[in-house]
Amino acid sequence: MTLRVLITNDDGIGAPGIQALARAAVARGHDVVVAAPLEEASGTSAAMSAVEQDGQVVVHQHPLPELDGVPAYGVGGSPGFIALIAVHGAFGPPPQVVLSGINRGANAGRAVLHSGTVGAAFTAAANGCRAMAVSLDVLSVGEATAVSGGAAVAAAALVRDADRHWATAARVALDLLPRLHTGPVESVLNVNAPDLPFDLLRGVRRGSLATFGQVQMTVAESGHGFVRTSLEEPGEAVQPGTDLALLAEGYASVTAIRAVTEVADVDLAGFDDW
Repeated sequence: MTLRVLITNDDGIGAPGIQALARAAVARGHDVVVAAPLEEASGTSAAMSAVEQDGQVVVHQHPLPELDGVPAYGVGGSPGFIALIAVHGAFGPPPQVVLSGINRGANAGRAVLHSGTVGAAFTAAANGCRAMAVSLDVLSVGEATAVSGGAAVAAAALVRDADRHWATAARVALDLLPRLHTGPVESVLNVNAPDLPFDLLRGVRRGSLATFGQVQMTVAESGHGFVRTSLEEPGEAVQPGTDLALLAEGYASVTAIRAVTEVADVDLAGFDDW
């Protein structure tokens, strides 16, 4: 089935992951449009931020290599903002699916709260469009930055982006696309793949969210007019069956998550008597 697909990310329109995901979607026969931030917007969660000039949001055409004929736009806005305007027809017919990624660095554990990649998917889903967030586990703690909010995001120092296995994450994501339509539209699939060739991938498993992210931010120093942060590995062992554990074992992990839900286990009774 051919789908209208928006591909976005939080690493920016020029990031290699978005190109790999777009090529994979085109190869499967989908009708693809690409729109992503002009600059890196990692750690922005589902923020609604945009750059305006004379009351208009900045949008530039940005053709991508090996994707002739695929409309691509660099947008002066956050990933969540881009997903929102896309479902309202900003880039042509509204998408039926939003694929957000492939993020440079895993988005795993409860740190997904801070991810711009996941935030774009949450925003799309909250507005009636099925969505998936896709990430490639490529970074160590030393390569992460404070803006990641615990989901490691930075330019990889040890291995060039061109040598990463973006195609593995892209193939896993497109293979999971039919599963996206089996659940409620408000749900998002969060997919993380290890940086391995596809033939070395041990498989795809359902992973629960770890109670922490790959890294945790701490305050290293504070003084007059400044705060300096640092990132460190969590001091806890990875729980078996979680997304982080599966990545460490060479599996791709998929987790169904939902951004905003009510809870029933908080006592709010008795207000009618006030």
